[in-house]
Amino acid sequence: MLEQARALHSQLIEWRRDFHMHPELGFAETQTASRAAETLEKLGFRVRRRVGRTGVVAELGSGSPTIAIRADMDALPLQEANAAPYASQNPGVMHACGHDAHVAMALGAATLLARTPFRGTVRLLLQPSEEAGDAEGLSGAPRMVEDGAMKDVDWVLALHVDPSTPVGQIRVSAGPSSGGVDSFFGSVIGKGGHGARPQDGIDPFYLTAHVILALNAVVSRHIAPFDAAVVSLGTVNGGHTQNVIPDRVELSGTLRFTEARVQAQIHAEIRRAFEVARALGGDYELRFEIGSLPMVNHPRAVDVIQAVAGAMLGADNVLPIEKDLGAEDFGSFLALAPGAMFMLGARREGDVRFAHNPTFDIDEAALPLGSAILAQAALHLADHSGN
Repeated sequence: MLEQARALHSQLIEWRRDFHMHPELGFAETQTASRAAETLEKLGFRVRRRVGRTGVVAELGSGSPTIAIRADMDALPLQEANAAPYASQNPGVMHACGHDAHVAMALGAATLLARTPFRGTVRLLLQPSEEAGDAEGLSGAPRMVEDGAMKDVDWVLALHVDPSTPVGQIRVSAGPSSGGVDSFFGSVIGKGGHGARPQDGIDPFYLTAHVILALNAVVSRHIAPFDAAVVSLGTVNGGHTQNVIPDRVELSGTLRFTEARVQAQIHAEIRRAFEVARALGGDYELRFEIGSLPMVNHPRAVDVIQAVAGAMLGADNVLPIEKDLGAEDFGSFLALAPGAMFMLGARREGDVRFAHNPTFDIDEAALPLGSAILAQAALHLADHSGN
């Protein structure tokens, strides 16, 4: 399988660079989706478009089991700083997280599977908007789920390029491998007035200072040390001019977790932190925007990926994942079927280009490896499902 994938290397590079030059933001991936759908139709896949708004579902084969392979398609609102010949041609939009490579490798896996007899059905999930939510706060994965993308799926696989790990290595672990994420939006309400007469009002900046201290104690003082949790403020906005005390200060932030129990506890403690404003004579408003679920890799899927990658790359090149609480909405798929995501080494030699950065880039030698591992792992799960 790896030999066949390497024979596709020039095609994988062409796909990846085309997607990179024409990046599209979440729920606007019309050109990306159209090109991918046309490629899959030529390979013999049955294609359904506009799934989860701009997503694509494509199937090959029939019957059970159904093995899904997911790739996200959206770019980020960044101006690319690279001078590469394949740099973004869309001002202010860039593939700075490797989703261009994900789609290319999914098409590579589809090409390999179209040439190989297998049991059951392979389903590709080309997903919009992993990076951002819509007006209701939902990203592409739950929107695709709403449109039936996960119906009858037995296993689901995905990868993500890792610009800090060398080409020829992967990282994967069972259990929680990225955080669930929610957002909070609060207003600390006081009583405005003249800056020279603070005694006549209730200063929301004073109230906010105490709320921020309470927020910063949520994890350190209220969450058990071995429970994964993060609470971070992202914005604090208030006031219009230097000599007027405003009525309110607006705050927003993010929270991360790997267990629903901890998620509920963090929500409760954030509410308690905002209650400080009332204790000091003010008031508050607070709302939560529910985001992505934690990504929890299934042990059997991880075993399969480790075995397949170990055979291709050598067991010493299959490493545990470096866990953090970065978010990835693949968890919405894993909540409905077992599966796993692995991190594919894609570090440029001597030149690490970190994700979500205007200089992000990858070593394209990683592309055949990702395609081959996805295809071979899907075949293994299809052939051994139910055994």
